[in-house]
Amino acid sequence: MTAKEAYLKAGALCSRGEQCSHDIAEKMRHWDVNTEDIPTIIENLISEKFIDDARFCAAFCRDKSRFQGWGKMKIRFALKQKRIPADIIDGCLCEINDDEYAEQAITIMRIKARTLKGKEPAKARASLYRFGISRGFESSLVLKNINKILEFSDDDEY
Repeated sequence: MTAKEAYLKAGALCSRGEQCSHDIAEKMRHWDVNTEDIPTIIENLISEKFIDDARFCAAFCRDKSRFQGWGKMKIRFALKQKRIPADIIDGCLCEINDDEYAEQAITIMRIKARTLKGKEPAKARASLYRFGISRGFESSLVLKNINKILEFSDDDEY
């Protein structure tokens, strides 16, 4: 694929949805674009505002937190894999409302707690802790809410 064709194809892809520079570069490698042309194409896409890693990061954080129920730790890890700079990641994660974030963690963990009914308390706590961590929530947030959640599930007040 020529550099011009790759630019047009990547531009069309970026027009449909937010993309980061790393993902577009990887796609171009799969399209067999000359590796020497990729940085120039990426720079052109950035200068034309097709790619903006900060804009991508903000959308990614918002979507993963709100719609997939991911915690900040999982979001941070995913963005690091996409080679987004740490300062951009930190800025975007700060925009997540702390109160809504904590409430979302509790809600997700309450749903999981429903499946733990009848388990011995220590196993239920361990299972809920692993679940919260696997969703990317901070261990301090998970630990702070485990007892409250398990007491809530014992009351059958869903």
